[in-house]
Amino acid sequence: MLATLMIAGINIVQAQDAKPEDTEVYTPVPKVVSTPELTIAPPSDAIILFDGKNLDQWVMTDDRSKPAAWTVANKVFTVNKKSGNIETKESFGNYQLHLEWRVPANITGKGQGRGNSGLFLASIGKGDAGYELQILDSYKNDTYTNGQAASIYKQFVPLANPTRKPGEWNSYDVIWTAPTFNDDKTVKTPARVTVLFNGVLVQDNTTLLGPTQYIGAPAYRQAHGPAPIKLQSHGDPSEPLSFRNIWIRNL
Repeated sequence: MLATLMIAGINIVQAQDAKPEDTEVYTPVPKVVSTPELTIAPPSDAIILFDGKNLDQWVMTDDRSKPAAWTVANKVFTVNKKSGNIETKESFGNYQLHLEWRVPANITGKGQGRGNSGLFLASIGKGDAGYELQILDSYKNDTYTNGQAASIYKQFVPLANPTRKPGEWNSYDVIWTAPTFNDDKTVKTPARVTVLFNGVLVQDNTTLLGPTQYIGAPAYRQAHGPAPIKLQSHGDPSEPLSFRNIWIRNL
């Protein structure tokens, strides 16, 4: 059914009057499951991207000469809604990534305006360019299902919804296989991703259709190699998200 919807979306977006709503999917609705808090300490060969002390491993996306301007306090860092996206100094190909995130207990808003951010598995340009794993408060918060937490945004619905309630920590464990390209810049092998959300499998070796597109169908429009990992400052009015315990292993 999802494949049919995506094909329909691809047909729709050829029109000049394409809208964001054209690629929003509302069914199937992933089953809600309950999980305990899950935190995993970094293994011995991990690169520590955030250790609770500083953002020395991060820079501003739109000007990589500037240090990341998000706020660090009490061993977590918090989105700065006014500063823009941040991304890692280092670029990565295939990897295993662990990241923990939390929305405030007093969060307000609804739908996409409730704790919205994004984990871009490969940042391939300024702004929101790249491959987005959605971060959103999806605890009793209705929205289009290919835009809820742990969706491959505007592409693939998660297999389940294990989002913990506001004020509690969530975790993503990601296995990323980067796309490869032929000498003529056409796609040789598309990107693939496996995601465990609070320990629950929600993306199972999913083959991506291309980088994230807010309007229109995703497609591989440019060749690239290893890329930084990016976190999004979405700028919605609800209270900002916090992050902790981020580490990565090259594969």
